Amino acid sequence: MHAPSESAHRPWWSHLTGYHWFVFIMASLAWVFDCLDQQIFILARNSAMASLLPPGLDANLYGTYATSIFIAGWATGGLIFGAVGDRIGRARTLMLTVLMYSIFTGLSALSKGWIDFAVYRFITGLGVGGVVGLAVALIADSVPDQARVGALGAFQALSTIGNISAGLISMWVGNLVAANTIPRANSWKWMFIVGALPAIIWVIVQFRMKEPEKWVKAREEGRRTGVAFGSYASLFGDPRWRHNAIWGMLLCVVGVIGLWGIGFFAPELVGPVIERSLREQHLAPEQIAGAKGYWIGLNSIFQNIGAFFGMLFMARLMQSHGRKHAFGVAFIAAFIATIGYFQLFNGRTDVFWMTPIMGACQLSLFAGFAIYLPELFPLRLRSTGTSFCYNVGRFLAAAGPIALGNLQHALKTGAASDEARIHAFRMATTYMSVIFLFGFVVLIFLPETKGQPLPEDAEPAR
Repeated sequence: MHAPSESAHRPWWSHLTGYHWFVFIMASLAWVFDCLDQQIFILARNSAMASLLPPGLDANLYGTYATSIFIAGWATGGLIFGAVGDRIGRARTLMLTVLMYSIFTGLSALSKGWIDFAVYRFITGLGVGGVVGLAVALIADSVPDQARVGALGAFQALSTIGNISAGLISMWVGNLVAANTIPRANSWKWMFIVGALPAIIWVIVQFRMKEPEKWVKAREEGRRTGVAFGSYASLFGDPRWRHNAIWGMLLCVVGVIGLWGIGFFAPELVGPVIERSLREQHLAPEQIAGAKGYWIGLNSIFQNIGAFFGMLFMARLMQSHGRKHAFGVAFIAAFIATIGYFQLFNGRTDVFWMTPIMGACQLSLFAGFAIYLPELFPLRLRSTGTSFCYNVGRFLAAAGPIALGNLQHALKTGAASDEARIHAFRMATTYMSVIFLFGFVVLIFLPETKGQPLPEDAEPAR
C-alpha cells in the first residue's frame, strides 16, 4: 500500500466534504480558543502578579512561577486526556477539555492572591493540554489522506487567530484604562472574563460532531480482540512506538522551551522599552499604563501575523523537502531570530518588523509538530502518542520559565537603572536560545515520514 502522492495537483481542501469541513472547523476553533486563553494569560500575567502579590515581591519572577505551574498543568492534561481520547473518543473528550479550560479561565479573574491564581491556571492547563493532541488526531483520522498534511498545517496556522484576538482584547482594555473607564489594577480581570466566553459557546455547537469512522471500527475490533487503546503500557511496550514517543517528546521540548521559556516573554521586554519612551514624553501614569498595554497587545498581534505565514510556509516545506529537513531549517531560523529580537528590539517601530520575524521562526515549529506527530503512531495510540510528545515534554519545559526568571533575577541583582535591568533580560533570553540547537541532535534519532501512510502495528518499522 502506498500513500497518495503529496505532490498531487489538487489543493488539499478540494478533497473535503461538507462534514469534513465541519470537523476541521470545530477542531480548529477548539484550538483557536485554547490559544486565546494561553495568550491572554501571557499578556495579563504581569498585571495580575502586580495586583495579587504583596508589595516588594518581584512580579516578573512570580510570573515565571505561574507560567511554569500552568505548563505543568498543561503537561498533566495532555498525559491524561490523550489516552482518554483513544479510549472513549476524540470528539467527546475534546468537548470535556474545552469546557474545563473555559470555566477556569473565567475563574482566574476572581483570584484573591497569587496562590489561588496559580491553582486556577493549573486546572486551566489540564484542559488546555488535552486539546491539541485530540484535535490533531480527530483531523488526521477524519479527513482523506490527500488532505491530511494541508489540513493539519492550516489547523495550526489558524491558532494565530486566537492569539491575535487576545492582542486585540489587550489593546481594548488598554484603551479603557487610558480613558479611566476601568481601574488599572483590575484591567487583567476583564481580559480573563472576555477570554472565557467564546469557548463556552463552542461547547454548545460541538454536539453535532461524531467520532471518526475509522476510529469507531478499530475500537469495536479492539474490544473483540483485546487490543489496547490509549494504553501507555502498550505505547512503551513496543520498541518502535517507545522510540518515537521519547524522541518525539524531546523534539517538542525544544519548541516549547523556545516559545514558552523565551518567545512568549516578549512582553517583559516590550513593556519596559515602551514605558521608557513614554516616560520621556511626561505622560500621566494612567496614560502610560494604557499605552503600554496597547503596545504589548499590538506586539502580540504582529508576532502572530508572522506566525501565521511561518506555519503555512513550514507545511509547504515539509511537503516538498521532508519533515526532518524542514525542522532543521526552522531550528536555525528560530535560533537566529530569537537572539536578534531580544538583543536589538529598542522601540515601537520594531514591533512592525522584528516581532513578526521572530513569531514566524518560532511558531513554525508547531505546524511541524501538528503534521509530524500523528505520523509516528498507530490509530489506537495516535492521540496518546501525539499528546505525550506535545504535552508531557512540558514537564521538562516547565523549567524554562523558572530558569529564565532566575537567570534574569541574578543578572539584574544590584542593577541601579531600568536600562541595566532591560540588559539583564536581554542576556538571559540570549543564553536560553541555545535550546534551539539541541533540536539538531534530536532529529538524528527520528524517522523521515514524508510520502508514507499513517503507521499501523502490522507494518514493519522503517
